Amino acid sequence: MTMTWKDLLSETKLQTEQTDSDDEKYFSKFPINPFELDYNRIVTSAAFRRLQDKTQVFPLAKSDFVRTRLTHSIEVSTIAYQLGQMLTENVKEDRKTERARKELKQYPDIPSVLRCAGLIHDLGNPPFGHFGEEAIGSWFRENLDRVEYKKKPLREWLSPQMAADLEHFEGNAQALRLLCKARYAGDINVSYAVISSLVKYPTTSLRFDKSSADIKLHKPGIYAAEEETFRKVAENVGTVLEDGTYCRHPLTYLMEASDDIAYATSDLEDAYKKKLFSLDGFTRYYARELGKRPEGDPQSKRAKDILDWLEAERDGDRSRDAAAFSRWLYYVRRWLMYVVVWKFFDKYDEIMAGTYCNELFAGTYLEYTLKILKSAMAEFVYDGEDLVPTELSGHAILSFLLDGFVRAALYWDEEHYGEDGAYKPNQMGRKYLSLLPSAYKDDYELARKGTDEGYDLYLRLLMVTDHISSMTDAYARDLFRHLRGVE
Repeated sequence: MTMTWKDLLSETKLQTEQTDSDDEKYFSKFPINPFELDYNRIVTSAAFRRLQDKTQVFPLAKSDFVRTRLTHSIEVSTIAYQLGQMLTENVKEDRKTERARKELKQYPDIPSVLRCAGLIHDLGNPPFGHFGEEAIGSWFRENLDRVEYKKKPLREWLSPQMAADLEHFEGNAQALRLLCKARYAGDINVSYAVISSLVKYPTTSLRFDKSSADIKLHKPGIYAAEEETFRKVAENVGTVLEDGTYCRHPLTYLMEASDDIAYATSDLEDAYKKKLFSLDGFTRYYARELGKRPEGDPQSKRAKDILDWLEAERDGDRSRDAAAFSRWLYYVRRWLMYVVVWKFFDKYDEIMAGTYCNELFAGTYLEYTLKILKSAMAEFVYDGEDLVPTELSGHAILSFLLDGFVRAALYWDEEHYGEDGAYKPNQMGRKYLSLLPSAYKDDYELARKGTDEGYDLYLRLLMVTDHISSMTDAYARDLFRHLRGVE
């Protein structure tokens, strides 16, 4: 199997968009790249706007300099776009990569697809960041055997995959779900190329394996509700393997690398500005981690060179540490981008054959540098005491909301009430249901089968996770307070 860019850059959409023929006559005079139209559709969507009040690393942060999911997504989009430019505008003569270089030059739309994928990569993330993902999944793990529907535990109504989807709630799979809603006239109707580039983990909640040697299997990326739609997309762009499973879209590797670069540099800068570590503390940590590798190997040497750059930037003036750290991170970011593009060319044949199983930093001389930067986030941020209260508050808020909305949604579908009317939402349940946006109810009505009670129940539970995961941090917090009678 070898993928082709003609298929991979498919402009097909889930919903055919009708335009007035007279209008099209005028629009055709000023043609716009179809993926730039996708970009416009994304930035004007409500789901994208809500990212402005979803924090990236520091839930409920009050500082105006801390990045939100919105600013993080814009940074990832920018890096991804620049990587696409580096690919398609490469002028370096190199016999080993000549075929790839010539081939990629023929597809100037690649940067635009990457820009869109970077912009929507976090679209499915719930409030309170990764704490929110864990809170939703843990609620279902704790309650599928406790909460009953028609006198039977929820789990008995669901297939193993449906239950696993809920128990392993994943922002990546939720993002795909949002885009797939376009089949029912959802507001983010983007091209198959963009949808496919977004999916880092083209596997289900029953097949994912965190310990797998193949990176695409590390997390669930496709819910049962979207499996049929995703296969349609994958068949169109050519990412279906001979055994019926999926490989990654080649541009997914670049989008993933863009996310890693932003996380390892921009988020680290936020942590420094929040005074979670000093620059002296960071350099000591960096040097200590560097000492764990054999002295003299290429990765150690390059990592040491990069640390030396930071010391040179500081130039002995500790009063200018913030500016020095910012400049240093900019240089590091540029070098990380360089090695990503180099690796893409180096592994081009494997990537296009769907057989490359690792990230683009693997085996490069900056792989260990990136590892140190990522581990610094764990050392100074995620393992620190500062995030514990916000992690616990986010968990409490989402658990409370799930308690109310799930129980209310169980009997929302009138056809499942029963002749005696025994299965109806109570007064409190009806109040919760009134808070569910009509768009989610409409999605459910269009997707439900009517002949499979378990599947329709699963869709109602997804209707709840759709609503809760779409909430901003502030809205979730305020709704929690109102419902608890705090204010």
